[in-house]
Amino acid sequence: QVQLVESGGGLVQAGGFLRLSCAASGIIFSNYAMGWYRQAPGKERELVAVRGSRIDSTNYADSVKGRFTISRDNAKNMVYLQMNSLKPEDTAVYYCTAMTLNHQYWGQGTQVTVSS
Repeated sequence: QVQLVESGGGLVQAGGFLRLSCAASGIIFSNYAMGWYRQAPGKERELVAVRGSRIDSTNYADSVKGRFTISRDNAKNMVYLQMNSLKPEDTAVYYCTAMTLNHQYWGQGTQVTVSS
């Protein structure tokens, strides 16, 4: 059974930082690209950042470039999202995802709220 469990969300003031974590189980972690999406109220889910499985490649939404950093620890089956210089528009539920060409799994999400 595949499980992705996010943690680290919360309430923070604008300009602050948070670090999200995602623990994966039930998959061969190193085979999966890992990413973070977010969904704000009334908006579609959008890609925030993704890190490749074996290739050391990353991709970020333009809105978070230079502020957010995605990293993964294949030994621990963990993926992280360091979020700095947070803005109120970063407020959303953040979802961890594990992806291959044939499968995509989702966590249940963690709320991030940035107050102005």
